[in-house]
Amino acid sequence: MNPTVTRQGANYTTADLGAADAWKGYTAEVAALPGVTIPGKFFLHPLLGLTGMEVSVNCLPAGMKVPFYHTHREHEELYVFLRGRGQFQVDGEVIEIREGTMLRVSPAGERTWRNNSQEDLYYLVIQAPQGGLKSPGTEDGVTVQRKVAWPA
Repeated sequence: MNPTVTRQGANYTTADLGAADAWKGYTAEVAALPGVTIPGKFFLHPLLGLTGMEVSVNCLPAGMKVPFYHTHREHEELYVFLRGRGQFQVDGEVIEIREGTMLRVSPAGERTWRNNSQEDLYYLVIQAPQGGLKSPGTEDGVTVQRKVAWPA
């Protein structure tokens, strides 16, 4: 299945990626690994037109591992683990991960991870330039002075 844009307006884009189990069928190429296709990974920036962050959906099958360490030049990463269990390694430290684990890694952190469980590991990875957040939390929000109305 190849996700496609399902709806687009002046200020939004939507896409349907299917149920999480479909993520196993995605593949992605990574610039740092020319000619290597990574199974279970799909980058959202080209599909949704993301300009300030990169987001990928991921499924690492039971018993599999990422066979390399990597760092980033500028991007910090947030790993949001949705289902499954495994281990994440940053700078030689092993961190147990599971559904609900949120893990931020700075650009210089040498990272890799594995699924050492009997079930698939589903997660999102959000990348953004370190130090790029100008207004944390709700500080960037602006209330629109208009009554909320929903079509019948």
